[in-house]
Amino acid sequence: MVRRALPERTCVGCRRRAPANELLRIVAVGDEAGHSLKPDPTRRLPGRGANMHPDPACFAQAVRRRAFGRALRITGIVDHGELAEHVDAPTSTSGQPDRTRDR
Repeated sequence: MVRRALPERTCVGCRRRAPANELLRIVAVGDEAGHSLKPDPTRRLPGRGANMHPDPACFAQAVRRRAFGRALRITGIVDHGELAEHVDAPTSTSGQPDRTRDR
């Protein structure tokens, strides 16, 4: 029996490569207010996707580096509130990681 290689993707937060089944796929959904990031655990939503470890540290790095806009090829401010809830990352109302909770 021939072993097939698993597809690998790069995490937008830590920039490490991992098998696609270990990463969370993220898509941008546009509406009249702008774009919001939606987690796609089933990997079935249409559109361009970005991949990230389902880890609050990777989420914080991706937000700090503004990696979602580049990876998804969108401009403007991106709402990542729903994604933050999904990865259980503490965020403030500005969408930036809440550094006061780390202390």
